[in-house]
Formats: sequence, structure tokens, C-alpha cells
Amino acid sequence: MMRRRQLLGTVAGLTAAGVAGVGTIPGAAAQSGTLRVASVGPMTGQYAAFGAQLRAGAEQAVADINAAGGVLGQQLALEIGDDACDPRQAVSVANQMASRQVKLIAGHFCSGSSIPASKVYAEEGVLQISPASTNPQYTDAGGWNTFRTCGRDDQQGQVAGAYIAKTYPGKKVAILHDNSAYGKGLADETKKSLNAAGTTETMYAAYTPGERDYSALVSRLKSSGVEIIYVGGYHTEAGLILRQAKEQGMPVTLIGGDALVTNEFWQIAGAAGEGTLMTFASDPRKRPSAAEVVQRFRAKNIDPEGYVLYTYAAVQIWADAAKKANSTDPKKVSDTLKSGGPWNSVLGPISFDRKGDVTVPDYVFYVWKNGSYGEV
Repeated sequence: MMRRRQLLGTVAGLTAAGVAGVGTIPGAAAQSGTLRVASVGPMTGQYAAFGAQLRAGAEQAVADINAAGGVLGQQLALEIGDDACDPRQAVSVANQMASRQVKLIAGHFCSGSSIPASKVYAEEGVLQISPASTNPQYTDAGGWNTFRTCGRDDQQGQVAGAYIAKTYPGKKVAILHDNSAYGKGLADETKKSLNAAGTTETMYAAYTPGERDYSALVSRLKSSGVEIIYVGGYHTEAGLILRQAKEQGMPVTLIGGDALVTNEFWQIAGAAGEGTLMTFASDPRKRPSAAEVVQRFRAKNIDPEGYVLYTYAAVQIWADAAKKANSTDPKKVSDTLKSGGPWNSVLGPISFDRKGDVTVPDYVFYVWKNGSYGEV
């Protein structure tokens, strides 16, 4: 597994309290009269940049809620769980969190972790609000306890496929994926949308995540004359594939999903990343509802990019629903979340449908230029 990288110049130093498991952050040890909530994600491993985003968002939300008096007269204690984006480890961490009587899971990050972990939480009576798991199966399975503050792959893929067909008519398109629940799910939804718009991909293929050398795959892309590469997968592999394609002289454009929304992508791709496109919601950092919270992050030299504010919103909305329900009982809070919206949050007003999905998804395109990304 690739060594852990930190978010570029943002949340260096935010390490997991319990490696490959669970820990309580320093200074927040649960005592009598406190409520345990948790953030779970890849705190270690090759996707640790996203785990750092989840942790930063949860920490700030808990600090702000506690400063305002807590929830129903009780302070919050934040647990940190590390699943390393591994489904088996995710189930183990889920069981540990349940045994600690955690009321809310703000996580997981990877869909492949959220889906099996959600079954444990459902059985053990734990509410889960994922800030980042986009695979439809996570909420389609019908669990009483599953919510997300982000959109879904079928929504994101529809936007991506239609955009590629319209913007690059006649171009040869390759669709790649890493066989994960997130990556393959997003690639398949993009392919479906692309095909519906009248474009057939030149190449559809899987790659093995975690490798360093994708030259064989790049050679296949080059021999097929591919001009557009769509990657359903994470920033680590996408950056490497793009860089190695450019090193072989391919004049390609890379397009990806929300898993490219980290400054670490540029660390990997370098100048080859110029012009890369990706789908994500309109920049939450620029929303009026987030202005005060963004200032607090930046005062700590943290850039609340990617899923930082989505995690903050997960904790924030749960706290407001618990207050409205006058209970922290997870099933009562779940019922309140579905019936009591819209909920004001750093992301703006959010309402949930009966599955726990947000009712108004918001996917737009971003482009990477000079080491940073902005909306197209």
C-alpha cells in the first residue's frame, strides 16, 4: 500500500487516534453525561488525505456544538475510526463503534466501506450520515439508519456522461475503473449516460489500485488512439495514469469524479494535471451559509476543501435533529431527519427523501489549473 500523504499545506498533523481501529481524540474523552459521536474513514493508507478531510470537519463541528452548549445539555465526545477504505476493516470498526454506544457515525468515506458497515450499524441501532459515499446501493438497500450529505453516482455519472458526449463529439473515449464499489459504480453510470447520448466508448477497462506502474494500460490507451480518459476511481491512481500517459506523449484529457477533489491530486500528477476535469458539488467554501465556519478553519491554516464541510454538515444536522426530536435515540432522530427538513447547514438547506438521500443534488464541473481547481 502506498505511504500515507497529507493534504497539501492544510491538515498536516491530523493523525488517527487509533490506527486500524478506534480512538477518542485527545481532550475529548467521553465521561458521564457526554454523548459519543464518531468520524470514520481512511485515516491511514493511500486515501488518508480524505480521512483527514472527514476528521477535520467532524472535529470543528463538535467543537462548535460544544461551545454552544452541546446537545440536550450534554457535551459531545468525538471518536475517530480508521477503516483504511477496506471493507473488512470497516466492519470491524463498525462493531467497535457500536460497542462504544456511539450515537452518530459521520462516515464512512469509501462506498465499499459504508455499505457493509451500514448493516452493522442498522443491527446495533447506530445512525450513519456519510459525507462522501456516493454509490446508490448505500441508501437503496433501505436501511432505516443511512443518510448522506453528498449526491449519488447515478446523478454524478449522468452529468459526466452527458458533458463528455456534448463537449467532445467524435473523440475516442476510454472509461476506466478500479473495481471498487465507488469507482466501478461511477464508471458504469457515466458509461450509461454517455451511451444514451449517442457516444460509444472506444475502451472500457479495469485497473488494479495501489500500483505504481500503469505503463501497460497506458500503452493500450495509446494504441487505441484514446483522447479522453474517464476514470472511475481515486486521485492516487488517476494522477499516476495521467502522468504516465503524458510521459508517453499522449495528448489526452483526464476526466474524473469527486474523488479527485483533493490538493494531493496535483502532488501526484504534477503539471500533467493541467486541464483535468472533475465533477463535484458547487464549491461549498463559497456558500454564504459556510462563511463563518470557513473563517474558523482558515484561522487554523486548514483549507476546508473536498468533504470537510460535508462532514461538518453531517454532525451539525444530526445535532439539530436530536434537539428537535428531544432525543438522541437514533431511530427517533432518523425519523426526524426525514420528516423535519429542510435543515440549515454549512452547505445550505438540506432535506432528505425516504431513502436518506439529499433531495437537491448539485453536480458541476471543475478544472485543474496551475495546481488548484475551480468551477468551469
